[in-house]
Amino acid sequence: MVAVPSNGFHQSLWRSNCLSPREEQELDFDHLGEGLVEVSSGDGPPWEAELVSRIRALSATEKSLVLETVSHYLEERGQGAGKEQVWGTEDVAIRELLEPWHLVPQQTLEQTFLFHLSGLVLRECDDTELVKSHLAHLLELPHQPCSQREGIALAVGLTSASHLEDVWAALEHLGRTRFLRSALCLADGQGRWEPELKRLRRPHFLPPTPQQPDSDLHWKWVSSTVLLCYGQVALHAREQVLPWVDSLASRMVYYFSCSSYDSALKTSFLAAAVMLVKALRREAGTQSYKFMQTPELIRCLLCILQREPNFLATPFRQKIILVIVGLSNLRPCLKPTVKSTILQTCLKSLYTLPPLELPDSSLPPQDPAPDVMALYQKTMCALDLLLQTFISENKSMDEVCFLLQHAEPWLKSDEGLECRRAVQSISLLLQYVADVLKFTEEATPSMLGHQIGLLTLLWRDKDEVTRNLSCQCVHLLLQLLVLQKGRTVELPHVNRLKQWEVRGSREWQAKLYHTVKAFNETLTVAQHTQLVLSLLHGLGSHGPLRCDLASQLLLTMFQEPGVKPEQVAEVLQGLFRELPGIVFKGIRQTVMQAVSALGARHTQETVEVVLCLGHPSERQVLPLWKALATTPRLTREVVTQLYMKLKLRPPRLLGRSLSEFRPISLLALGTIYELLYVQEFRATVRWAFAGILLGLLTQLHYLFELGLLEDISDYPEDTLETKPLSPCRTCLEALKGLFWTTSYWEVFAHLKLLSGWELLEHPETYTDGVTLLARAMAQYNCEVKAVLGQAAISLKSTEERENVAAILIITEFLSSPEVFQHVSRRAVDNCLSLSLSNSSQLVRAMSLKGLSSTLMHPKKVALLRSQLLGLLDSFLKPEPKDITGLMEVLSHVLHRLGTQGDGAVSVKIAQHLLPLFEDEREEVRAGAIFLFGDVVYSGGKKFRQTLKGLAFQALVPLLLHQADPCPKVVMKAKFTFLRCAILLKWEFRKELSSKLAWGRGPGAENDIFIYMVESNFSSCQQFLMQALTYLDSPLQGLKLAAMKFIGGMLQDYFTDLCFYLKKGDVKILQKSFETLREDQDSVCRKFYLSFLADVMELSQYVT
Repeated sequence: MVAVPSNGFHQSLWRSNCLSPREEQELDFDHLGEGLVEVSSGDGPPWEAELVSRIRALSATEKSLVLETVSHYLEERGQGAGKEQVWGTEDVAIRELLEPWHLVPQQTLEQTFLFHLSGLVLRECDDTELVKSHLAHLLELPHQPCSQREGIALAVGLTSASHLEDVWAALEHLGRTRFLRSALCLADGQGRWEPELKRLRRPHFLPPTPQQPDSDLHWKWVSSTVLLCYGQVALHAREQVLPWVDSLASRMVYYFSCSSYDSALKTSFLAAAVMLVKALRREAGTQSYKFMQTPELIRCLLCILQREPNFLATPFRQKIILVIVGLSNLRPCLKPTVKSTILQTCLKSLYTLPPLELPDSSLPPQDPAPDVMALYQKTMCALDLLLQTFISENKSMDEVCFLLQHAEPWLKSDEGLECRRAVQSISLLLQYVADVLKFTEEATPSMLGHQIGLLTLLWRDKDEVTRNLSCQCVHLLLQLLVLQKGRTVELPHVNRLKQWEVRGSREWQAKLYHTVKAFNETLTVAQHTQLVLSLLHGLGSHGPLRCDLASQLLLTMFQEPGVKPEQVAEVLQGLFRELPGIVFKGIRQTVMQAVSALGARHTQETVEVVLCLGHPSERQVLPLWKALATTPRLTREVVTQLYMKLKLRPPRLLGRSLSEFRPISLLALGTIYELLYVQEFRATVRWAFAGILLGLLTQLHYLFELGLLEDISDYPEDTLETKPLSPCRTCLEALKGLFWTTSYWEVFAHLKLLSGWELLEHPETYTDGVTLLARAMAQYNCEVKAVLGQAAISLKSTEERENVAAILIITEFLSSPEVFQHVSRRAVDNCLSLSLSNSSQLVRAMSLKGLSSTLMHPKKVALLRSQLLGLLDSFLKPEPKDITGLMEVLSHVLHRLGTQGDGAVSVKIAQHLLPLFEDEREEVRAGAIFLFGDVVYSGGKKFRQTLKGLAFQALVPLLLHQADPCPKVVMKAKFTFLRCAILLKWEFRKELSSKLAWGRGPGAENDIFIYMVESNFSSCQQFLMQALTYLDSPLQGLKLAAMKFIGGMLQDYFTDLCFYLKKGDVKILQKSFETLREDQDSVCRKFYLSFLADVMELSQYVT
């Protein structure tokens, strides 16, 4: 299998994995030492066998002579180390010594040959003392020239084949006497040094010194020599070195860590490592040993790799990786942390290389110039071999996931070249796994889903190679998952991923569909979750194509039955984290469609998760709720779920603080409150009105039981401060919002003007507040049928708090005869009769009250009417006793009768109440005004028009009494004024209710004045005449209000007054004005002067 070539590559130059791991290993390791130092294979040159036979024929004395002669000349020539590579012709002695051996004349003068010869002679020498002596002489030679270091190492290595312990002792002695002294000099100059150098776990290089005297230069590179010696020892000692490998490796790490880093140290260490690996690969008994120093050797190699320049000019990268491959095959297996470090370092070193297309001028000058393309191919092949080695050691999907995990940063890279290289490596690895390996165990790592997601997002990459290979990688991963499960039946959706080239949007949508189906067929739930989270993270990408792919895949996934209920929480939490990073508007819209699709399939789980994400008013949470309101069906399910969560009211445990106790019903409460004001939920809130109402009333009772009363009464309505609401306050505001947002503003204003909402703020007045609310709902026919049905259900509940709210509503609704349009009298009777056995005394009492209502016993209507006539007689007396109490009794009787009262009696009561508006007693004025509002609604259809006339007649007095000095009278006047406006069906009733409830100052007064006049345009004359009578009022507030009213009429409606006033009306107006001229109050005189001209002008126009 050959990978798709990258841009700028020729097909023939690209690497493949058609070779088996063993074949590639043999190929690479045969040439592992090329380009470093002179690394022998350990088998010796062709002439060595003949030379060894002659050496063995020598006597001990002759061998000693040879060693002395060679040692002498090596020492002499070492004086001019680095100046010459060939000995001079005057050195006759060496020629004479070697002449009988019939060697090539020039060869006898080569330094390398002489070192080789010394090593062979020492290897064949039986005299231990002689060997020790000459080893010491060899190691005392200068270490400055590279050829000298290599020669010494070769001689030492050859000697170790027969005298391993002596060689080891010589090297140890050199380290103690020469290397340590040199290191001390380099490190401190005063002899201070850390005695525990052997305990170093990672390289800490000594800083190089700019200048050293000649004596120091002699030993400066001794560590490089020793490293080469250890490598040669490993190579030549054969099987006897195996027990020594750990000690040898620890010395290599020690010398490398404690030396000044330069090219000589780097080359020597790498050469030694190469020789060590070659030796271990060659010996059959290697696998029977455990080598504990392997991780330390690898750390040193990685340090060299990290220090390599960021361009390819030498084969060092390839060699280092190949050595690591060799070391990783040893026992014991590398720990995951070591493998992780290897992968991180190697991938970074290779993937961050500059483009190979850069001109040669960008590289340092070299002779000859390196073949960068060939170096790159070999280095990447070495990396492929490393990955294949790791996966071959642990044939499982866990290992695949582990390897892919280290490629993740490069798959996410903004540099296209880095990403392409990573995908190429992954593609070759997966193809190798699919073609060669068979998994030994079944594994389902969850993070594999995350990696599949990363590769999938590359399908819309700018680079064509990356796109094609990423699709191939996804297909291979899914195929591997299928194979490890032992499935023999082909999965059609997985196979369709082989064709990754698509044309047109229709084919693209089909590919997304098959992709999602393939994911559903092959991935576990945990893997699927990680895949979704990976796609969610891709939504925040700065590339629009990648974001679009992620959003479209998510939408398709959520529309299909692939997401399980147990995934919803993690998925939505991941989405919530990514929402702030989505920068494209179109992507955000698609994501919200996906949320809607997820909510449609898993409504309960979705609602539960979104509830816990945060308060709905938060910027990122509200769009999620809006997404769950895209269809009426889904919106109803969401609201139903919130209602069900609102009913989860656990008892508060003893010893648990209020701050720690936060049941889910509080989250549902806050959410319902916010959603009342979301346009997308308006229709559904209206549909669920009854359930929400009973739920909120019950929730308020529950909060009272918990004692969560903080800040409920301390809520400023006229401020813009965004202070978090307490649970009780939230519940109360939700009740208000329920009526306001569903356009039942009459009920809202009714309670506002009667301070009914304040009754609901305290447990003691809770029942009064619910009763007043139910009365207002019955009066304005507010969802009576739905609320009555829901109340009947709540009355059957086992919770007392639900029974209380339900019975209060049902009982109050029985004051309206329209109840039996929605439910039969028998059903109501059965419901109330069952409640008589309720454990709550309040519920039993209210049930009795309901059973005794006029609707349940129509005969009581006649009795109440006769009682009403008696009360009327008492009321019409010139000076009735306790008129305030009498008006309260009248109000109670009228309420019990409802619309079944005596219309004629109601008219007489209303007529008698109008003069009482001006009574000097505050409580009488307040009682008369409030009772008037009840009376005008109690006459039935026959007398409705007459009562409307009386209501119209009361408008000006009610308006002016809003300036009454008594606050109680003011509120009653506003309340009755609004009821009259509703009865008369004014055009701006809702706006009027807002001004009456919250309006303050001249602006609100002017708006109320305008609503009144504009709604009764033809009644300007009557309004003006009524207002004139208040200019003589003993109450200064009413007098001033009358002047404002008259002034407004003269100023804003002058033309209309000219049309509607008669001459007699103008005379009355002039006469009233004249009384103001002599008034002692300066405000009255000022008013007279301000509008006198208008009055005079009006008298001229009115004829």
